Amino acid sequence: MTSSHTSVPSYMQGSTRRVGIMTDVHRRFLQLLMTHGVLEEWDVKRLQKHCYKVHDCNATVEKLEDFINNINSVLESLYIEIKKGVTEDDGRPIYALVNLATTSVSKMASDFAENELDLFRKALELIIDSETGFASSTNILNLVDQLKGKKMRKKEAEQVLQKFVQHKWLVEKEGEFTLHCRAILEMEQYIRETHPDAVKVCDLCHGLLIQGQSCETCGIKMHLPCVAKYFQSNSEPRCPHCNDYWPHEIPEVFDPEKEREAGISKSNKKPLRSRQH
Repeated sequence: MTSSHTSVPSYMQGSTRRVGIMTDVHRRFLQLLMTHGVLEEWDVKRLQKHCYKVHDCNATVEKLEDFINNINSVLESLYIEIKKGVTEDDGRPIYALVNLATTSVSKMASDFAENELDLFRKALELIIDSETGFASSTNILNLVDQLKGKKMRKKEAEQVLQKFVQHKWLVEKEGEFTLHCRAILEMEQYIRETHPDAVKVCDLCHGLLIQGQSCETCGIKMHLPCVAKYFQSNSEPRCPHCNDYWPHEIPEVFDPEKEREAGISKSNKKPLRSRQH
């Protein structure tokens, strides 16, 4: 589930809106976000406070949405945008620096060789085509003989898959791979255009759906965070489309307060700059 719909961003609405002014606070924030590529909302807020502390400790910390809209108004001419999304498994808000100039896999070209990009395309296809939104490492590795460019052994391919995980393009769970929220935010348009027949869409938010739940009667699909919100405090969940009983376990709604408390205990152990993202 992502918020990467094609509506006009708030910083671009209204012709009288001036382009924002980047201070040292904004510049440092952008540089650090570029280093990470993608961060959870809690870390983004901590990063923002850290940048104010370093450059302008007496200033009031600007509301995060306004702060990011200000940066985005400057980045617009470069076809780059800080986008907000939500993780498909638990509804955790994340922010990613997204390249709008190209929506295809080619945006990964600076970090990966041609045959590695082709491995990602094949993994992507298996993930999109699967019912669960996951592809097993075995099924992905079985396609290495079909890759374009330099030949790749299975052992190398295993390392490349781990590289995709490190760069936050894929997520691995128990030997299976799915798309990281960053990949969905960056590539939703590309995925919709290249896999029109296989693409699944959430019935509630209409965003691209990779993993979620589906109605056993009418077949509609919903993101887990959308299911959690829709059926919140509902003892008898029914399908929003056909009204039949919803047979799946209802996940919990993401609670930023719980996350904040967990984050405080976590940050007491590790400072942000030394954490691996």
